[in-house]
Amino acid sequence: MPQLTINGTAYSFEKGKTILQVALANGFEIPHYCYHDSLSIPANCRICLAEVGQPNPKTGALEWIPKLMPTCHTMAADGMVIRTDSEKAVANQKAVMEYLLINHPVDCAVCDQAGECHLQDYSYEYGRSESRFQEEKIKNPKKDVGPNILLYSDRCIMCTRCVRFTREVTQTNELMVEGRGGTEMIDVFPGMALDNELAGNVVDLCPVGALLDKKFLFQQRVWFLKSTPSIDGITSSGDNITIDHNEGRVYRIRPRTNMDVNQWWITDEVRHGWDFVHREDRLSMPSVRGAERFAREDAAEAWLTATDRAARVLREGAAAGSLALVASPMLSCEDAYLLAREVLSLDANAALIVGPVPVVGADKTFPNGFVVRAEKAPNARGVRRVLEALARATAGRTAGATVHDSSAGLAALTSRGAGTVLLTGNYPSEWITPEWAAALGTRRVVMLETLPNRMTAAAEVLLPAATWVEKAGTFENATGRLQGFDRAIEPIDFCKSESQIALDLRASLSGGMAAPFDAAAVRAEMARIPGLECFATAHHAAPAKPAVASDMTLVEL
Repeated sequence: MPQLTINGTAYSFEKGKTILQVALANGFEIPHYCYHDSLSIPANCRICLAEVGQPNPKTGALEWIPKLMPTCHTMAADGMVIRTDSEKAVANQKAVMEYLLINHPVDCAVCDQAGECHLQDYSYEYGRSESRFQEEKIKNPKKDVGPNILLYSDRCIMCTRCVRFTREVTQTNELMVEGRGGTEMIDVFPGMALDNELAGNVVDLCPVGALLDKKFLFQQRVWFLKSTPSIDGITSSGDNITIDHNEGRVYRIRPRTNMDVNQWWITDEVRHGWDFVHREDRLSMPSVRGAERFAREDAAEAWLTATDRAARVLREGAAAGSLALVASPMLSCEDAYLLAREVLSLDANAALIVGPVPVVGADKTFPNGFVVRAEKAPNARGVRRVLEALARATAGRTAGATVHDSSAGLAALTSRGAGTVLLTGNYPSEWITPEWAAALGTRRVVMLETLPNRMTAAAEVLLPAATWVEKAGTFENATGRLQGFDRAIEPIDFCKSESQIALDLRASLSGGMAAPFDAAAVRAEMARIPGLECFATAHHAAPAKPAVASDMTLVEL
């Protein structure tokens, strides 16, 4: 393999890569602003310039190019030698940083980007300790460029990442560069707004505090946030995301790079669709129809009472031979498995139904291959996979008894007459249609739900459930990829995950103690069932949190 040397260290590389790409691939940082893996390379920020030497093809002697070269745009060659720490390269880095900060307001104290700003980081590492600029700074306006995005023009360093994103990735062309020299600014074309399905990604692309998310504006300092890897829990895309949260509250969702799924991006729907997690009317206490409302200070007793009542209702339904489970496509695979396991242990011939799968419009594919999914449920395939495998593995189950989709499930409920239903929801909005309300209206319903709807008041027992950000589990996306995710925050108030509720039901039915839910242990159990081996062989676990090394020198006192 060809090799090049950067600051005295040799690195191997594949042909066709630039110097910067080779450095980044090997964990060596060369400062850069305008370069991004997904975009064209304009080489306009100039901070990545370095001294470059190449062997003479005839003599083999190393010859230095007389001028500094942009490492983002210069192709790597075998035997090449690069210096980013030479006197000329360091002088350029300092000069570029000084130039970028000439008209910058240096308002880090009130800027949302503070703490994750490349301008801050590079100023500390490559810039001067003080500014020599004495003249008055040029002031540029703050602009509302879209429904979710604000542009602080005086912070912009003109890297043009955002403009290239709208031209090359979405090809919607809302953004442009207006003016020249010191008056050059990013703006939207007249009559247009930055409002495409992927618009929010320009906030992540911006290396400084110029493009900001209105929803996150002034909400939290980033150094207070904890980050948890997760999976899109709103659509069937399976986009890899990072949930940023603090003290039990989610503040933002950002994309997590996965070239096999969502590349570097997420949709605005995923980015902003988690509001329901903190809705003021979230269900937070169990209830039993006909009983007095439980007091919050008696939450533990309320759960015991409601779980025992739910277990009794399900046992009686099984004894009558008319038990059904409606497993929502919003549940994790582990949720569906544990709930179905309990239902089938009571009634081997219980009806297994996958809840309604919302579909809005049609899939939309962007030129870069990113797909916006019309299916607005994260795990319809995973839930069906689990239910079908459990149905096949259940001894005594009637031959031909299948797992029903939503429409067939409605018909099955109607044909079975009055019965008992374990109903799960967890949708971010109203999902009980008049048809479902009619089918469930005459039945005994034990409901696991997050938000109030037309069935929550009618259910005999209502158990408040956790959303996907409040539990760990696995989703199977539209392409059949199984992806694990971690719990970001504790369930609000007194909610529990559906998996934990299933374990509580098992304890109540058996008279034992409820075990705490362990997603990894449940997946190991699932993998022993024929048809679910993929949970051991094809499961993509959430990545471990990387250790962060401090650059601060600690002095023992």
